[in-house]
Amino acid sequence: MDRIFWGIMKYRQTNRAKMVEQFVQVKNKPEPKALFFTCMDSRMLPARFTESNVGDMFIVRNAGNLIPHSQHFLDEYTTCEPAALELGVIHNDIRHVIVCGHSDCKAMNLLHLLKDMEYSSIVNRRMSPLRAWLCTHAMSSLEKYQQLEGSSFDIPLIFQAETPLRRICAYIDPGNKFSVIDKLSQINTLQQIQNIASYDFLKKRLETYDLHIHALWFDIYTGYIHYFSRQSKQFVEINEKNVDRLVEEVSKYYC
Repeated sequence: MDRIFWGIMKYRQTNRAKMVEQFVQVKNKPEPKALFFTCMDSRMLPARFTESNVGDMFIVRNAGNLIPHSQHFLDEYTTCEPAALELGVIHNDIRHVIVCGHSDCKAMNLLHLLKDMEYSSIVNRRMSPLRAWLCTHAMSSLEKYQQLEGSSFDIPLIFQAETPLRRICAYIDPGNKFSVIDKLSQINTLQQIQNIASYDFLKKRLETYDLHIHALWFDIYTGYIHYFSRQSKQFVEINEKNVDRLVEEVSKYYC
C-alpha cells in the first residue's frame, strides 16, 4: 500500500490537474468510441499501449479476457461482461468492440491443463472458482485448440463471425513463433468474437454493419501488438510497414 500511496502523491503533483481538465471536458457528454475487453493480468496496460485518453473507451478486465456465450444468460443469471456489452453498445452507442488477449497468459496456461479430465472434474472445479470460470466459459476455446493440435497446427480454424452467414478463417501462428499457450491464447481471443455475436440484443446492429468486433493480441515480452486481419487470415504485427494497410482494411470492411 505504501507504493500505491506514493504513486497517488506523484499523480497529485504531476498528472492530476491535466486529468481534471479532461474530466471537465467530457463531464456532460462523454463519447467513448470503443469497448475494450482484456485480461486482468497486471502486465496489461491497454490505456497506455493504445495511447487512450480520458473518456475514450470502456475497459472490462477478467481472468482470460472471456465474454460468456449468450447460452449462459438464463433466468437473469449473468456476469458483468454481457451487462458491459449492453451498457457500451446499446446505451452509449459504441460501434467498435475489441477483445485483446496476450502472451504468457496464466489463465490460458490453466485452461490448457484442463485437458486432463480429472483436473477439470466437478469435484476439482468446486474447489477453484478460477477453474470453474474457465470450465464454464473457455472450454470452446480449448476444443478449438485441440482441433488445431490434432492437425499438427497446419489447418485454418473457422469461427462464427458477426452474423450466421459470416465466418472468420484463421491461421494460428503459421510461422510457429509462439508457444503452445500463446497459440491457445490467440484462439481464445478469436472465440470471444463468436461469443459476443451470440447476443440477440446486438443482432440488428451486427446485421446492419453498425457494430464491429475486432481482435488484438499483445506480446508482453516484445511489447508488440498484433491485429487479427481478416484479409490476411491471421494476427499481424501492427508496425510502420503495415499500419496504413490495416487502417485501409478496417475502413473497407468495418466502417
